[in-house]
Amino acid sequence: MQGPVQHRARLEFLNAIPPLPNYVAGLGRGATGFTTRSDIGPASAAPDRPAAATVGVGRGRGRGRGTGGEEEEENEDVYDNESQRFDEFEGNDVGLLYAWAKYDKEDEEWDAVMVKIEEGMDSRKEKREARLKREIEEYRASNPTITEQFADLKRELHTMSPSEWESIPESTHSSRNKKRRRFESYVPVPDTLLEKARQEQAHVTAFDPKSWAAGGTETPGVNDLTVVGEGRGTVLSLKLDRLSDSVSGLTVVDPKGYLTDLNSMKITSGAEISGTKKERMVLKSLIQAKPEEPLGWIAAARLEERAGKIQAARQLITKGCEECPENEDVWIEACRLSRPEEAKAVIASGVKAIPNSVELWMQAAKLELKDENKSRVLRRGLEHVPSSVRLWKAVVELAHEEDARLLLMRAVECCPLHVELWLALARLETYDVAKKVLNKARFSLPKEPATWITAAKLEEANGNNARVGKIIENGIRALRKVGVVIDRDAWMKEAEAAERAGSVATCQAIVHNTIGVGVEDEDRKRTWVADAEECEKRGSIETARAIYAHALTVFLTKKSIWLKAAQLEKTYGTRESLDAMLRKAVTYMPQAEVLWLMGAKEKWLAGDVPSARAILQEANAAIPYSEEIWLAAFKLEFENHEPERARMLLAKARERGGTERVWMKSATVERESGNTDEERKLLDDGLKYFPSFFKLWLMLGQLEERLGYLERAKEVYESGLKHCSSCVPLWLSLAKLEEKMHGLSKARAVLTMARKKNPQSPELWLAAVRAESRHGNGKEADILMAKAVQVCPNSGILWAASIEMVPRPQRKTKSMDAHKRCDHDPHVIAAIAKLFWHDRKVDKARSWLNRAVTLGPDIGDFWALFYKFEIQYGTEETRTDILKRCIAADPKHGEKWQALSKALENSHQPTEAVLKKVVVALGKEETSAKGNN
Repeated sequence: MQGPVQHRARLEFLNAIPPLPNYVAGLGRGATGFTTRSDIGPASAAPDRPAAATVGVGRGRGRGRGTGGEEEEENEDVYDNESQRFDEFEGNDVGLLYAWAKYDKEDEEWDAVMVKIEEGMDSRKEKREARLKREIEEYRASNPTITEQFADLKRELHTMSPSEWESIPESTHSSRNKKRRRFESYVPVPDTLLEKARQEQAHVTAFDPKSWAAGGTETPGVNDLTVVGEGRGTVLSLKLDRLSDSVSGLTVVDPKGYLTDLNSMKITSGAEISGTKKERMVLKSLIQAKPEEPLGWIAAARLEERAGKIQAARQLITKGCEECPENEDVWIEACRLSRPEEAKAVIASGVKAIPNSVELWMQAAKLELKDENKSRVLRRGLEHVPSSVRLWKAVVELAHEEDARLLLMRAVECCPLHVELWLALARLETYDVAKKVLNKARFSLPKEPATWITAAKLEEANGNNARVGKIIENGIRALRKVGVVIDRDAWMKEAEAAERAGSVATCQAIVHNTIGVGVEDEDRKRTWVADAEECEKRGSIETARAIYAHALTVFLTKKSIWLKAAQLEKTYGTRESLDAMLRKAVTYMPQAEVLWLMGAKEKWLAGDVPSARAILQEANAAIPYSEEIWLAAFKLEFENHEPERARMLLAKARERGGTERVWMKSATVERESGNTDEERKLLDDGLKYFPSFFKLWLMLGQLEERLGYLERAKEVYESGLKHCSSCVPLWLSLAKLEEKMHGLSKARAVLTMARKKNPQSPELWLAAVRAESRHGNGKEADILMAKAVQVCPNSGILWAASIEMVPRPQRKTKSMDAHKRCDHDPHVIAAIAKLFWHDRKVDKARSWLNRAVTLGPDIGDFWALFYKFEIQYGTEETRTDILKRCIAADPKHGEKWQALSKALENSHQPTEAVLKKVVVALGKEETSAKGNN
């Protein structure tokens, strides 16, 4: 009785009201507030009661005071109700969160939203599953399984007859064959069985293997091996037929290729002999099943030939000729396999069996040794096959000219639709008869362009060039009337063919009438120029000339076409044709100064200076303010040792406001004449007008140096650098002068400042390296070179100098690095060529030197190096060739070449003289280098 009462008493404090808000029992004695499970669990008071309190217990316990028995009963009921709310899953926590909550409108809306979300997710899931199912069905429809592919065929198996079942070939799978052979046993056949088989052989001829395979009533005896063999042969032939043709009708096994393979094989081993036996059995079955098939006989004969049984091969092919007498391939094979003395008889039998076979008649003609006999055989063939163009061509080739003409007359009657026969006949006839023949050919072959082209060639050959163009024009018109499409490319090929045949007028007429076919107006210039360039590459110069001529009739004022045509004449024509071309060009384009200059130069090169002077006078009248014309006239007079004329021309040019080039040329004339005062005056005046033209500063500084005024020269160079701070030649001239006046330190300072202004200039780096080397500072020179190739990694002159600076054992490695960096730089190529030269690898050195002058034809130093090499290792012929090539290239640059060619003593020297002087200078340099080493 006391247990429940004590329990209720112990819980009374839970319903007690705290004395103060946030009251914590025992707080004064150091207690702290906390919340126990009983504060939030079933034991806590209901939230709707007014006296719910949170009790904090420290070291002591708070006590509540009851209000009477009713209150205790109420508390007991509350406890009992809470204790009854027990769930198997949640325990006493059931309904803890929603025990006192109400289901209101917001909860209803939230549930509706959640239901929609779930429905949307379910619909997307259904769509995704339906799409996945549809994709799987489409994939299976496009990629059916093997079972699905053969389902319809399996359903049709019940309609197959027993013979079709039997004709299905066996599987050729190797694993199944191995398994099958594993259980095969070979037992020798007794003689009694073979004897019985021979006795019953007479009864097997009436046996039909096909009917037996199809399920017939007659079956051979078990002991009848011959009948069984024939049945197997029939089945084998069916298998061969099935292999021969696929379902689509395309040949799976190529009989001709198979025969070719048989012809090229040779039997060398036992395995091949075994294979030959099997092939022999297969082919034997084939020719027994289909004796009318010629390829079977040919294959069998070649198989025996390959096996070395030539007699058996002859017997087989003879049998084939008997079985297939109307097949020319069998007869040709029999002719090949027969003995030489029997070949004619065999081929005679063939042409007797097939008199209309052109191939057999050609083979019969080949067997004859004399042309008369060959011609007789071919004429016999023409009696049987008069429409064979091949036979007519063969017999005409063997006949004399008169006989050939008669034969061709008959040939065109028998083969009127073959144009080659008509053309051959026209070539053999006289002019009048040939015209009639070609007219007949045009009536017989109205769509053949060759007849019109041949007619044009005929007229040209007889000197009627005026009619050539008319014939080609009429021919194109007639061809278009009968529906022939004019193919521009095909007609251009005919034009080139006419040129190769020597019919230039015909070529020009074809080009004139067909060059514009199918070409849009805006594309004509580009297309025609491209056509002419391609013809020039192919060596069809007359065709290219005709294209340019036609283009100039359309584009009279296009300077580029005139220049290309003039260049073509300069390369392949004569001086007269070039002069005529340029005269015509300046008539239509008088303002094109380049055409005037080209004409004057060609006259000058031809040695006709008065004509060149006259052309330049005409040009000056047409273009009075052209500086190029004035300078060309000055050069003509100056190079021909007419200084007064040159001075007068330059004076007029200066009066008319000449550019810096006019002042420079004027100073050059005075320098070569030795008039230093006039030269200085002209340079000073020129610098007033053109202070930024560095060449005038250079010329003035060089003048002061020549006169010994080094301080003045230094001032000139420094003044020039104020106006042209990036001019490398000025920096180099100043550095050279400082080195000459004050030594290395001043030159080093100038070059350092120059590199700061122009850090990417390889010439400045190379000058600094050489300055250090000249004064014996090898280590400093190496450091500078290393920096130089880092700053200018693609400079050929720096890499070439670095190759020459390193010791001999390291030059090969250095040259490989240089070639990787600058594989197309002529300086590097020449440096590598010198290495081969020093190693006496003559062929390689010559090849690399030739490559150097090809890559840099304007650099005279390489030509001099190549010429020096040929002096040492070449012949007079090679030296002459190098000299001609150098003169044609007319080099203007090169370190040593420029220094010598611009020297006063070498003024007006020809290229040949300058080349030989540079060669001498190279020899002196090499000798000096060897002495220093």
